[in-house]
Amino acid sequence: MIFPEKLKKGDTVAIVASSSPVAPEEADLSKKFLEDKGYKVKMASCTYKSLHGYKAGTGAERAKDINEMFADKEVKAIFCIRGGDTSSHVIDKIDLDIVKKNPKIFVGYSDVTNLNIYFNQKADMVTFHGPMVKSNMIGDFDDFSRESFESALNMDDELYLKNPEGQDFKVICDGKAEGTVVGGNLALITSMIGTPYEIDTKGKVLFFEDIYENVTRVDRMLYQLKFSNKINDAAAIIIGDFSDCENPRDPSYGINELLKDFFEGLDKPVMYNIKCGHCFPTSTIPLGTECEVDTFNKTIKFKR
Repeated sequence: MIFPEKLKKGDTVAIVASSSPVAPEEADLSKKFLEDKGYKVKMASCTYKSLHGYKAGTGAERAKDINEMFADKEVKAIFCIRGGDTSSHVIDKIDLDIVKKNPKIFVGYSDVTNLNIYFNQKADMVTFHGPMVKSNMIGDFDDFSRESFESALNMDDELYLKNPEGQDFKVICDGKAEGTVVGGNLALITSMIGTPYEIDTKGKVLFFEDIYENVTRVDRMLYQLKFSNKINDAAAIIIGDFSDCENPRDPSYGINELLKDFFEGLDKPVMYNIKCGHCFPTSTIPLGTECEVDTFNKTIKFKR
């Protein structure tokens, strides 16, 4: 896997809209935020577009922006402005030859999961499940989130994933395993099963998280992972944050209870309560790196 060059102050960063739109003033604030941090900023055209209220331009327009920013020799990193919906309209229009010839930092999560998986699997390029400019930076980019983000983008030989102080990783199944870390948003992962863009978990560490999905929907998605052999194929499972995922029918049986019931007895390491996803603060995971999961020491280590 290709680990992109580190990012330095003074480098040029591109902001793209791969999914849903933002208000023009939010795009302006995103640009100013990165400029104030010492970067030169190029705004992709779709960061100022909105189509039908839920798309930042057509799939072809958004893919063109991404292709152009990968091809641009001045651009050292590509940050997604937000997630939302419809990255599925973009994925089949990405020019993989351009991406392979110009590997660089690419950051996003949520709906951006489709592109992270695609770039990991088809371009052999490490990407970053990490904060997005409008969603996580311009409001309150807390110290933990910022430090985790910068540490992942600029990691040397290895990096230990951390939780905010006072929040421990929790164990469902003990074990120690190693493999390439893959994944992202659970709903996006399961929605692509059966397509040319589905995730490959064979011998890999599967990471997933989600937001605004009630317990019954998460239950269904977990069984989709099981019946498509994504759980069985994986070397280990690490589970991120499930923000605002409730069970209104029985509040005493929430996401954690579901996860424990579902994974109990699995003959591979499973850890949860990893503060990565739609949570604040949030950590950054370098997808595509080698990952060592050790439940006995409650550690998750990434290696270039």
